[in-house]
Amino acid sequence: MTKLKVAIQKSGRLNEDSLKILKDCGISVDNGREQLKASARNFPLEVLYLRNGDIPQYLRDGVVDIAILGENTLIEKGQDLEIIEKLGFSKCRVSIAVPKGVDYTDIKDLAGKRVATSYPNTVKGYFDNKGVDIDLHIINGSVEIAPNIGLADAVCDIVSSGSTLFKNNLKEVEVMLKSEAVITKAPDLSSEKQAILDKLQFRIKSVLRARESRYVLLNAPNEKIDEIISLLPGMKSPTVLPLAEEGWSSIHSVMNKDKFWEIIDELKEVGAEGILVCPIEKMVL
Repeated sequence: MTKLKVAIQKSGRLNEDSLKILKDCGISVDNGREQLKASARNFPLEVLYLRNGDIPQYLRDGVVDIAILGENTLIEKGQDLEIIEKLGFSKCRVSIAVPKGVDYTDIKDLAGKRVATSYPNTVKGYFDNKGVDIDLHIINGSVEIAPNIGLADAVCDIVSSGSTLFKNNLKEVEVMLKSEAVITKAPDLSSEKQAILDKLQFRIKSVLRARESRYVLLNAPNEKIDEIISLLPGMKSPTVLPLAEEGWSSIHSVMNKDKFWEIIDELKEVGAEGILVCPIEKMVL
């Protein structure tokens, strides 16, 4: 039986978020402790747990068919690989940081300085584009310590909350790029594996749409229905159902979760009552 081989990060937040989206797609992965390979029980899928930085080469070599990994890793090691879906989780940025006591105006302040990073290709490309020459130091591991031990004047690394920089007496001064989890695929997939990928991607899109949406129910006087509907940026046309109380109706719609708070006051002002906002598990179009 043909199976689609997917690579995900061995550990960490990206690992957890990747497994969660597979679970939300209804895919059950038999995940044993310290297991490096696991099969799904109810979908033709096999998961390989690999080091993030090794995954682009495994895709090129055909060892795995697709991968869930950080976009920043593709920019550094896999710009030749195609991104087929952005997933919206494990968001971070790749930034330049300097010691807190250093005066910093712009990128030219780092000309001739020592910059430590685990992302040499990304950093070199960024500084070359800015026309700034630096002394690049490649470090595999905790680059934040480099300025404290006199190894570098600045660092470039992944930043999420910024707490690691703060603990190491550093400040973020340049955001080179923003990253999130993405799905990328091997250059050549068989038609059988592409068909499995199409089914998986259909499920993932349904989950992602649901995560970004909310189901909204509200009660409204009939004379205000048209005005309320005009405020709802939902799917096609909202559902309107009569209530037991004469002259009132229930309006059901779907909207982007980030839009709701922008219009809640407007809905109330035009007469909406009993507003309920519910999460959506899946949304199939």
